[in-house]
Amino acid sequence: MSNYSAGMLYIWSKQLDTHFAEVDDCLVLCDRYFGSRYFYWPLSESGDTEAEKQVVNKIERFCRSNCIRLHFTAIPKERLYDLMLMYGADAHVSNIRRWRDYLYNADDFKEYPGKRYSGQRNHVNKFKKNNPDFAFEVYTAEQRSEVEAFLHEVEGVQLQKGTVMANEEIHGVFDILPDLDSLNMFGGVLRAGGKVVAFSAGEICGDTLIVHIEKALREVAGAYPAMAQMFAVHFCTDNVRYINREDDAGDMGLRKSKLQYLPVQLVDKYNIAVHRSIDSLSAYPIINTARLQLKEIQDSDVQQFARLARDEQLNRYWGYDWKQNAPDGSPADSWFLQDVRNDFKQKNELPLGIYYNGLLVGEVVLHNFGYRAEAEIGMRVLPEYQGKGIAKEALKYMMDYGFSKLNLEKIEAKCFKANTISAYTLRSVGMQPCGEDDTYYYFCKTAAM
Repeated sequence: MSNYSAGMLYIWSKQLDTHFAEVDDCLVLCDRYFGSRYFYWPLSESGDTEAEKQVVNKIERFCRSNCIRLHFTAIPKERLYDLMLMYGADAHVSNIRRWRDYLYNADDFKEYPGKRYSGQRNHVNKFKKNNPDFAFEVYTAEQRSEVEAFLHEVEGVQLQKGTVMANEEIHGVFDILPDLDSLNMFGGVLRAGGKVVAFSAGEICGDTLIVHIEKALREVAGAYPAMAQMFAVHFCTDNVRYINREDDAGDMGLRKSKLQYLPVQLVDKYNIAVHRSIDSLSAYPIINTARLQLKEIQDSDVQQFARLARDEQLNRYWGYDWKQNAPDGSPADSWFLQDVRNDFKQKNELPLGIYYNGLLVGEVVLHNFGYRAEAEIGMRVLPEYQGKGIAKEALKYMMDYGFSKLNLEKIEAKCFKANTISAYTLRSVGMQPCGEDDTYYYFCKTAAM
């Protein structure tokens, strides 16, 4: 497919805001498009598929720790199975028709053989007859001003389509001209009467010639098929078996044209959005226990919740400093409640108030939701209600809800090493120690534990 090639990335990098990183001998590409991130399949320089899978795991952990939705884009069919094994039913898969590349046999373009290509041959013959002085030339930097003038001619026609994609694409074509050599790309110029009537540019990736740019003056009959053939004849060496002419972007005229050249394959490109357990939750649940009610924090409790959130002694082990996100040094009480409601609306966490005898006495939270049915749990109780078993009861029922209603596979927790009471409480509800570092003890529990 064309998406991983230098030319495609360059032309569309501004619109897609493409970034890259090198991780464990793998190239990681990521588009930042309209506020979301879309990761490509990692590419190992040495072809190590297992290393690529391990980098996928790192991408997942990065997204989870930074509250980023996990999306993959332009995933080749050969890697779809690997991702489905990882995420299964939690993944929404799409294969959008307008983004599929058109793949052709290179020899078909060099020869336009047989009856099936008679139309293309007739157009080429007409072009040659009408323009006996035609010439095909390999593009050089000295021709840049001529080619740019030609592109300005075709620009008006392209912009008449009135789409953002058409506008971005022609701008990308202008941008890439000075860098064809540094990107290991090449171009071809077709002249008639000494005037540039067509221009094409591409690159060879493995056994495939990828054609990134193909422009011609529509008023010059046969210029398009003539250019396509001459470009293939000149640049398709014996090692090149296929020509990739990229997608049609949903342009029906372009689609008809590309199909007339008889592709051997429409190259699938899969987009995968990985869901988390919380994503299906649209409303706060109400969880009744023997003594408690766990539910959305009520408007009438805004002051009580602000007291809970502001208690520095209580929250030194909470792991979140509200002062980092507060709009000023002393926000109104309502800010604290709105803050947790925004987190729920954005599906970053499920915060429930702990109600005891009708009073708000604490908060229990499922947060840090992962992409393999896991989440982290946290809890805090006002000082005057501690020592009554409220924390243990709230944790137990919140975990039961996570396993039975949210279909979590694993619930995790951590506590500061100095917070011995919290460590005891976590063990008391069946959580098992699973590691430690300089700061925290880590715990986890599965539905089977």
